[in-house]
Amino acid sequence: MRRARKNCEVIAITNQKGGVGKTTTTSNLGIGLARKGKKVLLLDADAQGSLTASLGYPEPDRLEVTLANVLGKIIHDEEIEPVEGILHHKEGVDLMPGNIELSGLEVSLVNVMSRERVLGEYIQLVKDSYDYILIDCMPSLGMMTINALACADRVLIPVQAAYLPVKGLQQLIKAIGKVKRQINPKLEIEGILLTMVDSRTNYAKDISTMLQEAYGSKVKIFSNSIPISVRAAEISAEGVSIYEHDPKGKVAMTYFSLTEEVLVSGFPEENSAGTEQSFAAGRGEALADGNES
Repeated sequence: MRRARKNCEVIAITNQKGGVGKTTTTSNLGIGLARKGKKVLLLDADAQGSLTASLGYPEPDRLEVTLANVLGKIIHDEEIEPVEGILHHKEGVDLMPGNIELSGLEVSLVNVMSRERVLGEYIQLVKDSYDYILIDCMPSLGMMTINALACADRVLIPVQAAYLPVKGLQQLIKAIGKVKRQINPKLEIEGILLTMVDSRTNYAKDISTMLQEAYGSKVKIFSNSIPISVRAAEISAEGVSIYEHDPKGKVAMTYFSLTEEVLVSGFPEENSAGTEQSFAAGRGEALADGNES
């Protein structure tokens, strides 16, 4: 039997624009947390099922039990077991898969009482078994995304290093603020993560500057940015994390550092200094292991 956790951090990873690295960030951050000894549940709340496919289930529409099924049971007041439908990945994370059935569920949520809290009811059933629950959201501001924001403690926003995705952040940040005011007062923005960065170009530097100028005074921008990489693009077809596929690469090291940032931000201030030192030591050990492989 799993031991109960005193605290579970729920992090929604969202951006209403697709193709910005939400799924890659969810899987690699989640597995990074697992490599730090945390118990992690990854929750695929996107009807495209990209997170499910990238973790080794290439045909999510054929799975018998998915997030849509368990949320449907909650809507109809049917009993569910906390472990129902949860899959186990070889790199130490659990997965609640998603598929196209979420599209139909999102439409039906419109007529459900307390429709923005259905996902939160499911989270309450399972959160005592986990240290972290990461939600890979749909590329929209529809009901499933609102549900994710309504039950999350923090929001992590991946943004592609390009002009239009950065300009489109204003709408998302406004939506997060509205959910915080009206539904979920504890909700905070964990930070903005710049992805697909080609650091060799002036364009990427200009985008980073624009992001800092527009949002840096109000929202944390992660010191780590995810470099563009063919090896990172390959992992979806392999069903593994970047740590398995390319452990010596820049993307793996960057996600490792991002994991440290997320871990430190979840600890009380009085413990942060010691925590940072232990994580730095852990990263050194991982680098040494990578160099030996």
